[in-house]
Amino acid sequence: MAFWTQLGLLLWKNFTYRRRQTFQLLIEVAWPLFIFFILISVRLSYPPYEQHECHFPNKAMPSAGTLPWIQGIICNANNPCFRYPTPGESPGIVGNFNASIVSRLFSDARRLLLYSQQDTSIKDVQKVLGKLRKLGNSSGLDLKLRDFLIDNETFSDFLHHNVSMPSSAVEELLDAGVSLQQV
Repeated sequence: MAFWTQLGLLLWKNFTYRRRQTFQLLIEVAWPLFIFFILISVRLSYPPYEQHECHFPNKAMPSAGTLPWIQGIICNANNPCFRYPTPGESPGIVGNFNASIVSRLFSDARRLLLYSQQDTSIKDVQKVLGKLRKLGNSSGLDLKLRDFLIDNETFSDFLHHNVSMPSSAVEELLDAGVSLQQV
């Protein structure tokens, strides 16, 4: 019973104090109302606009490994926002950057450094360059640009259909001679 008696006396004291300090009572009531009306006016002046939910690509923490962490920084530097869930939001997926430029660069560097004794691509390139030198030295060959292009492939098709040049100029361009020594 002492609790209710103390609460009643405290409320009566508060009420008596407020009744004697009328100016302070008006300020204490008007100030929150004033701030509330400011919020209402701002809300009416700038109505909210509809924003779709935003899904961001995953970014690995440094504890996931150096490569996923660097890929997360490089591949998501502009921090894009997507409307639909991204593949990295699935639980348990740390890095979904398997097809990124950085991962291909690291895999190519690893293959080059680890398997350089077994890899014959450098020797093959040297063989091709040797044969091209022999071909370039023999000036009896009359090579044209048309010989290097496959019909209806990207560049030749582009020249025939998309370039605003007369067909005679396109044929002249395709029949232009190619000097392998200059190439």
